[in-house]
Amino acid sequence: MAQEEEKPTGPQLEVFGFAMTDSGYNFGTINQDWFDVLRPTKLPSFDGEFGGEGRVFFGVRQSRLGIKSFLPTKLGDLKVHLEAELFGVGDEAGQTTFRLRHAFGELGQFGAGQTWSGFMDPDVFPNSIEYWGPNGMVFFRNAQIRWRPLQGPAHELHLSLESPGGSADVDNYSQRIELEGVTSRFPAPDVIAHYRYSGGFGHVQLAGIVRYLRWDDLNDDAIDLSGDTVGAGVALSSNLKLPWKKAVLRLQVVYGKAIENYMNDAGVDVAVKLNPAGSAKPVEGVGLEMLSTVAFLDLTWSELFTSTIGHSFVNVVNSNGQGDNAFSAGNYALANVLVHPTEDLFFGPEFSWGQRRNFRGGYIYDDFRLQFSMQYSFDHTFKKEK
Repeated sequence: MAQEEEKPTGPQLEVFGFAMTDSGYNFGTINQDWFDVLRPTKLPSFDGEFGGEGRVFFGVRQSRLGIKSFLPTKLGDLKVHLEAELFGVGDEAGQTTFRLRHAFGELGQFGAGQTWSGFMDPDVFPNSIEYWGPNGMVFFRNAQIRWRPLQGPAHELHLSLESPGGSADVDNYSQRIELEGVTSRFPAPDVIAHYRYSGGFGHVQLAGIVRYLRWDDLNDDAIDLSGDTVGAGVALSSNLKLPWKKAVLRLQVVYGKAIENYMNDAGVDVAVKLNPAGSAKPVEGVGLEMLSTVAFLDLTWSELFTSTIGHSFVNVVNSNGQGDNAFSAGNYALANVLVHPTEDLFFGPEFSWGQRRNFRGGYIYDDFRLQFSMQYSFDHTFKKEK
């Protein structure tokens, strides 16, 4: 669980970031746009899809730069958060290029901009060095308008209206709908709420989402694939502080329908369903159900050494109209030992495993990776003298 920050008493500006170098060896293979991360959905769906196995990788794409400002006002505390990194996604997948992470402002209880979705618990992310992280975690930065009427040390209540086509942070939303010749349409924002309770044990958070999706068939044929669905989901997460080795257990379970784009790495939101012969509508689009879990243990052996070990899982309930090679389930696990000579430097190795399972045919692909990373960070706060 993130430590409670001391509230500033006057205006201040914080500049922070880090330079990070990743290197490693992938014993398997993966879509080359994602060569330096482990995403089960991007592993091969058939033998030879991405060429031979065994590849070395280097990169600095995790490097980051951010600014946070704080200003007390008569209407409440004014906070602004701007942050970018070098990890390209979407049309720039696989490239080292500037990518916006956060552009968010908040005055008192109200905020707007792009930041962590209210459906997400960022404290579930473990102390690992693999960039993408647990596939079964809700992990999404989204454009939103939010209201937090409770922001105390024990209770937090969050309500937000968020961008319904927010997959642009990773992919175009059209790639989340597995219907050929169909375009998506969003008549309403995603509605999200969460409640978090924190105490000496750590914290527990319950989040919910409701969304409305429509899609229009642009094909000139006899079958009309136009349709809609109501997507919904719940996420229960926690950080539990254990007495042994300053351990923190990071947990999450998620269940929902047509919410896959909010997940760190899951399949499509909508796919084809084949109805029985003689039906008025033989083919239609449906939202897919999914279930995911996250369980990671962070250990602090001493001021010099830390470790992380854990597992994550995603299972999608495929529709009968999807292809045999459609993504059905994914596993993700890792273990590391990191060395921290100073507060601003760490390095170390990490071993990870990812697995993809197809919908039909029994095809399973296992990938193993060994990664070594070094991170040099900085953080300086400028405070206005009274």
